[in-house]
Amino acid sequence: MTITVPSSILQSAERAFPFGPPVLELESISLRFGGVQALTNISFNVLEHEVRAIIGPNGAGKSSMLNVINGIYVPQEGSITVAGERLSEMTPTHAAHLGIARTFQNIALFRGMSVLDNIMAGRILRTHATFLEVALQLPRARREETENRAVVEEIIEFLEIEHIRKTPVSRLPYGLQKRVELGRALAAEPKILLLDEPMAGMNIEEKQDMCRFILDVNDHYGTTVVLIEHDMGVVMDISDRVVVLDYGKKIGDGTPDEVRSNQDVIDAYLGVAH
Repeated sequence: MTITVPSSILQSAERAFPFGPPVLELESISLRFGGVQALTNISFNVLEHEVRAIIGPNGAGKSSMLNVINGIYVPQEGSITVAGERLSEMTPTHAAHLGIARTFQNIALFRGMSVLDNIMAGRILRTHATFLEVALQLPRARREETENRAVVEEIIEFLEIEHIRKTPVSRLPYGLQKRVELGRALAAEPKILLLDEPMAGMNIEEKQDMCRFILDVNDHYGTTVVLIEHDMGVVMDISDRVVVLDYGKKIGDGTPDEVRSNQDVIDAYLGVAH
């Protein structure tokens, strides 16, 4: 079901940060799995502070591209440049240290843990105390615990989930679980946030809430957002630029209006001009 983001949400999301230079650049990325060509010679960039969408039909290579960006997959050809650092190979650990965080299409939370503890898990890279320091509650461990709690409580308030902070995530409805997963990603204080179908399976009200939070993350924190999303109403309303994939190849790249009027995109994916 395609939705249109209410104008009240769009109007409230005033840009607090101007677009900067490219913070992420992908150059001639090709990825194969045996004889299957998942991505073929794909290049595009992401500007600092923008909302950049990746769209295309099922099997187009969208999730594979996100997996390349955060190091889950290593492409056979091409390079990735993050904040000026050119890499021929990325790993998930390196991506995290470069400030790239990720949510997944299928929720990947610790279901038996509370909302608070799940979001606290996102602070792992910001925690330097050793196990012994934590066990003995030495000064560095106590200081980091206080600092991490403060960041997590701010995120909980930001996402309006104070009332469920101590609830096990397994007891939450799907839309709130998605919000908690967003919170855990934000806990890492990312420069670039990758969202893989953040609104999949949501009803209209949940989608509108998630749109609001994505725009607020972009505006409040200045976080660059790269998202995969099938709801074209959402994509066209909240994205600054859109790259379109089909069968692992790039067939379109530009503003929502440019993509919407691109005949190749219309033929391959949109079906009709909007």
